[in-house]
Amino acid sequence: MPNDLPIRKIIHVDMDAFYASVEQMDHPELKGKPLAVGGSELRGVVAAASYEARKFGVRSAMSGMQAKRNCPELIFVPPRFDRYKEISNKIRSIFLDYTDLVEPLSLDEAYLDVTVNKKGNHSASLIAQEIRERIFKEVGLTASAGISVNKFVAKIASDYNKPNGQKTINPEEVLGFMQTLDIRKFHGVGKVTADKMYQLGIFLGSDLKSKTLDYLEEHFGKSGSYYYQLVRGIHNSAVKPNRIRKSLAAERTFNENLSSEIFMLEKLEKIAKEVAKRLEQSKVSGKTVTLKIKYSDFTLQTRSKTLPYFVSNKDIILETAKDLLYQEKMNNSVRLLGISLSNLNTEDPKSKSKLQPEKSVNVQLKFSF
Repeated sequence: MPNDLPIRKIIHVDMDAFYASVEQMDHPELKGKPLAVGGSELRGVVAAASYEARKFGVRSAMSGMQAKRNCPELIFVPPRFDRYKEISNKIRSIFLDYTDLVEPLSLDEAYLDVTVNKKGNHSASLIAQEIRERIFKEVGLTASAGISVNKFVAKIASDYNKPNGQKTINPEEVLGFMQTLDIRKFHGVGKVTADKMYQLGIFLGSDLKSKTLDYLEEHFGKSGSYYYQLVRGIHNSAVKPNRIRKSLAAERTFNENLSSEIFMLEKLEKIAKEVAKRLEQSKVSGKTVTLKIKYSDFTLQTRSKTLPYFVSNKDIILETAKDLLYQEKMNNSVRLLGISLSNLNTEDPKSKSKLQPEKSVNVQLKFSF
């Protein structure tokens, strides 16, 4: 296959238990203790867990009640997103000392393309090491990093030596690495797709690589060509400094289940106000309003309405959310409500195309990593 693109040097930096680590840094009395950010032993969901808590099976997105059962000594602290964003901005400024090609994925992780960098350093591994040392020295937190030829492999590599470590997968190692990978690690392979692959005898990258393009397209449609190339180390998605936001949302979990629509409307007004505030801060607006409802039995329901114009006004968002609330009778009491706005005016219509085959890249070429 033709070598149309140069091999990139991509670093994926992932902060270690970021929210929890910030809390332990700011409150030394919490260091070394099992900590959960968000939730409580009665309500809510864990947003992040310290490594001490993870030893007991506590993890993000777990209910606070389950987390407390797993770890009776668990300490809950409320999230402070303004503080996390402040720290994240300091870390990002370190990234920008090395390259302008920085693609933040969230407050605690980002991709960096250092193929050509501001330091003139030909070793991406040494750059990653230097960045991690600076984060520890200047911010006080540890970070892990993965280094490889594309974003997909770099992200997987950053998990290998966590916490406070890094792993480089050189160009000539990529194909072998991909074959040992559990297919659940592949981007685009969710639970449903993974179950389907298991039924077809596809468990590892090597199993996936043994399948022909026709076979994969027959069973997975257009995504088949994506999997075909990915397992061969072909993933040429560029690091995009100005990542386009797809949606903006706010939600609240309540201390007591709500059964009255009057109380729900009071909560929705506060949530709509928060969404409008975030829209203003991000200088965006959107057309599609979605109401998220989680019932007391943990079943989840979403209701959406697309308006003929872009909105960011709190009152319009609230009125639309009210319409969605009244759209259908509640079948249970409610523990969580959320409002999101999507179909934003920042979206590029050209970016909405389906997955297309990538150009090939010869991963056997060697150079300083």
